[in-house]
Amino acid sequence: MPNPGEPGTIEVRFVLNGRDVTVVADPAERLLDVLRYRLALPGTKEGCGEGECGACTVHLDGLPVNACLVPIHQVRGRTVKTVESIDPASLGPLLEGGATQCGACTPGVVMTACWVREHPELLDRFDTRELMAGNLCRCTGYDGIIESVEAACRRDGGSCARGGGGGRVGRGGEDAS
Repeated sequence: MPNPGEPGTIEVRFVLNGRDVTVVADPAERLLDVLRYRLALPGTKEGCGEGECGACTVHLDGLPVNACLVPIHQVRGRTVKTVESIDPASLGPLLEGGATQCGACTPGVVMTACWVREHPELLDRFDTRELMAGNLCRCTGYDGIIESVEAACRRDGGSCARGGGGGRVGRGGEDAS
């Protein structure tokens, strides 16, 4: 892990799952790698590494993004939420509807589904299949995912987040200031 002041590194402070964190990294290091290997949050998965599959979807300032495409310098001063911030109780419709099988796409599907659930007004302009199109799945055939997201939206609406910002920050992620 780079040290502060090491040539070619920067200090990046941001809010991660409701907690202030600071990392020292090469500015071009991917957010995905920082989350998984520096901050011990392995829920965000790498699928393609090219922004095509959606397995690494996280929320950046409330919008779903592919963490494999975001250089860490772009999260400075921003808010990141990962699948670890999600309240497991909010996942009932995904589990009941058969939206998960092998699990490779599940974290990204969950993050996108929660975003859709938190923005039901989008369903006035787009159908669920369109909103979930950035998440590829090899196992389910998509119908279970779509039906589960729609069931979650019909249920109680609202947030997927854990109470109080939730989530956890792994070793090396606590703000030292």
